[in-house]
Amino acid sequence: MSVRQLHPWDVTPAQAIEIQKALAARVVREDDLPPINRLGGVDVGFEDGGRTTRAAVVVLGFPGLEHLEVAVARRATRFPYVPGLLSFRELPAVLDALARLATWPDLLLCDGQGIAHPRRLGIASHLGLIADLPSIGVGKSRLTGRYREPGPEKGCWTPLCDGDETVGAVLRSRTGVKPLFVSIGHRVSLGTAIDVVLRAAPRYRLPETTRWADRVASQRGRKKSTDHD
Repeated sequence: MSVRQLHPWDVTPAQAIEIQKALAARVVREDDLPPINRLGGVDVGFEDGGRTTRAAVVVLGFPGLEHLEVAVARRATRFPYVPGLLSFRELPAVLDALARLATWPDLLLCDGQGIAHPRRLGIASHLGLIADLPSIGVGKSRLTGRYREPGPEKGCWTPLCDGDETVGAVLRSRTGVKPLFVSIGHRVSLGTAIDVVLRAAPRYRLPETTRWADRVASQRGRKKSTDHD
């Protein structure tokens, strides 16, 4: 499998915003995915004071969540830190890591946003389009939108709305803990995204894909903030 070259990476922040606006219209918000046997988890950290991007991709079996494969890639960090544009800073290294996998996952869970983004193209949607893979955004915090607090039990959720549009779900993945912000990345409906995230988080707040990828991306590096992607 290979990635699609949808745009250059050597761009200015203003150019990156225009690319996001153009690509957002290509995101598929309905289920278009194969049988899910392998879940991918994506996370990014930084080394050398931010000069080096370290990307980790882990693959777990589904629904058993057994660890199958991991790939790590490093790249010089070329794009500045700009809230809302983190995919331009991080995805080149993520794509390198994906290319090192023996077998790609059937579905990606990204530590960040999908369409729950001011321009509807967070890192999960951006990566899903470029890799042509179904993807889900699983954010630890809200980037955009308004919501009511969901009920306290695991599985409770409320819509995350921006204007008149539902852009995600505020999901209680574990009873009594802070909710997650789940959104469509690409080729997945919101209902499927909620179901997969819950099944991928049997014990903890975060899906096992995120927990594994976070461990790898954090090694010898400084973890990124995921609040603004």
